[in-house]
Amino acid sequence: MVTLIGRAGIWLVLLLIAILAVAAAADTGFAIHMGIVAAACLIGLYFTLTKANYAALARGGANLPDQSRYDDDPIRWGVIATVFWGMAGFTAGLFIALQLAFPVLNLGLEWTTFGRLRPLHTSAVIFAFGGNALIATSFYVVQRTCRARLAFPGLARFVFWGYQLFIVLAATGYLLGITQGKEYAEPEWYVDLWLTIVWVAYLAVFVGTLVKRTEPHIYVANWFYLSFILTVAMLHLVNNVNLPVSIVGARSYPLWAGVQGALVQWWYGHNAVGFFLTAGFLAMMYYFVPKQAERPIYSYRLSIIHFWALIFLYIWAGPHHLHYTALPDWAQTLGMVFSVMLWMPSWGGMINGLMTLNGAWDKVRTDPIMRMFVISLAFYGMSTFEGPMMSVKSVNSLSHYTDWTIGHVHSGALGWNGMITFACVYYLTPRLWGRSRMYSLRMINWHFWLATVGIVFYAASMWVAGITQGLMWREYGADGYLVNSFAETVAALHPMFLLRAFGGLLYLSGAVILTVNVWKTIAGSPLREEAPLRDAPYDAEKDRPLAAGGAAPAYAAAAE
Repeated sequence: MVTLIGRAGIWLVLLLIAILAVAAAADTGFAIHMGIVAAACLIGLYFTLTKANYAALARGGANLPDQSRYDDDPIRWGVIATVFWGMAGFTAGLFIALQLAFPVLNLGLEWTTFGRLRPLHTSAVIFAFGGNALIATSFYVVQRTCRARLAFPGLARFVFWGYQLFIVLAATGYLLGITQGKEYAEPEWYVDLWLTIVWVAYLAVFVGTLVKRTEPHIYVANWFYLSFILTVAMLHLVNNVNLPVSIVGARSYPLWAGVQGALVQWWYGHNAVGFFLTAGFLAMMYYFVPKQAERPIYSYRLSIIHFWALIFLYIWAGPHHLHYTALPDWAQTLGMVFSVMLWMPSWGGMINGLMTLNGAWDKVRTDPIMRMFVISLAFYGMSTFEGPMMSVKSVNSLSHYTDWTIGHVHSGALGWNGMITFACVYYLTPRLWGRSRMYSLRMINWHFWLATVGIVFYAASMWVAGITQGLMWREYGADGYLVNSFAETVAALHPMFLLRAFGGLLYLSGAVILTVNVWKTIAGSPLREEAPLRDAPYDAEKDRPLAAGGAAPAYAAAAE
């Protein structure tokens, strides 16, 4: 009872502080955000008081969790949140792609302009869709590989719901124009502080579960998850050292300025890709690919070499984002050299994942979930070759500031991060809700092909657009002046913008199929009756040499 009163008291105090912050807010955006925080506190207070087991409290005790079962509730919520935020992020992405082709879709409203919707899209896909997938899968994997329940179940639930509050505050802030203007680090100072609290709780849950493990060995996936959690915390803290203008206002100024600020930002930005979108998702690969293939990882020794080489090299590669800027030339070259070196451990991880299918390659033909894992690894390999190549100064002089970079980012994000997340959702859903399999395997197959073709349209159109931009921007006439105006380069890209939007539409269509499939599986709908995925028909009687004087088979006659 004392614990219940304490929790309710905390919610009540936070609610009062949020209400006071609304009243004292220096600007409208901060007032709206504190109103959202107040609503979250009110919801927390309501559920604390209504969901408590008063009968158990009256007996002087509480319902203890079943220690013979894993704590999967936060994972179930995470799977649902991953699907929900994925749909939101993909829809926003398609809309802003259409805005670039048809500017009238900006609608003349400040809240619907490309400049405000673009960070909404990137954060929704990276931090909402990808972040929820990482939290959910890490809680699933660490329990199974440690053979222990989550260390702090209450804190695990705080991590999930606290992270959702961070997403809502960040997203509404972008629409309201509340932003630092930093790539992948747009939320303002008070949202950053909240994320820091949530992230420390996440680290405590994960490390606590590792400490209480019953398995003596720490499986390699947990090393990747731990490096992702620790490094993202370090990046977040250093890059977001800001001085707020007012303690009740939404505006702040960064401590780092000028070229130092640019270097810190892209040290953060590139390693957000390296540890949030690479190391964390490699952790997924090292657990779920062997499980789906029903094969051990190809080389455990290679996985350890891959881990240490990757985390050492990635942290130095950020300056390649600042070629031909005020950053000292030696720092630019350092970033380029480490980026090129990074190609080797990256492909070590791809090879380790693909070679795990030795003896199980038939699953690529018959198992659509395995097919998604394989295509994600293929895109990972392609992106981690293209990235080092684009960091070379001579290539970067053509590619930088063009849509080639957009194509590169999306081939990795949609192909590597998206596909492996979809595959993990398909793996987890029937297991978490006690179903024999997904509602429809054929729908997974449709999702695979729609997403794959969509990525091809998207990436290929942006590669062409980027090279076109780079060549048009550097074309000089005989008089020494630029041949093409900026408006002419934009007009030349219009067909490519349409193809990109078409690719995004295909990718979103696949996500709609995912949503229906997951919904039907969770709801326990009867499994869809469908023909199994199989090979072409085979007739053994016709598989024989033609006897002398015999009639020619139909296919032979047709060939003649």
